Amino acid sequence: MSLFNKMALAALATTIPMGTAFAADLITVPTSTPVEMPIYEEPGFDWSGFYAGVYGGAQNGSDSGTQYGLGVQAGVNAQFDFYLLGAEVAVHGLTGGDAVGETTYGQILGRAGLVVSDDVLVYAAGGYGIDLGPPDEQDLLLGGGVELAVTDSITVEAQYLHGFPLNDGTNSKNQFTVGANFHF
Repeated sequence: MSLFNKMALAALATTIPMGTAFAADLITVPTSTPVEMPIYEEPGFDWSGFYAGVYGGAQNGSDSGTQYGLGVQAGVNAQFDFYLLGAEVAVHGLTGGDAVGETTYGQILGRAGLVVSDDVLVYAAGGYGIDLGPPDEQDLLLGGGVELAVTDSITVEAQYLHGFPLNDGTNSKNQFTVGANFHF
């Protein structure tokens, strides 16, 4: 038997008794107790990516009164460690109040927030809102909200926005919405 074959056989004989590690084995750290502490933690909700959702809300205008409506929204988020940046577009139909008939309101928002726990996001929002029907109103929107992850891909949120009238308008608005989003 050659020297190479003897060395290969010896190496094989020393590795056979070794245990094998499997992907499901926990990585642990020894402690002063008989129980070892695992160092793996379940990852929190991943806020990064695209989302779309539905919401319902109320909007109270100084001239138009209180209106109620339903809407749809879509957006994208980018999470950097514990803070988040995002953008969102939304449109909702409104009815009721002192306004004549029904109207549609669209908005474009930027969001900046903090991930305060694995499943909770608190954010500030600002952007532009426009009444897509009569009357012709445009608003600067400022506010914020909180969003809670309930599954790996579904969140619920509550948001408040105040509309400051642009183009010499007088109908300042307070908008409160509650909705759900599906994250892709």
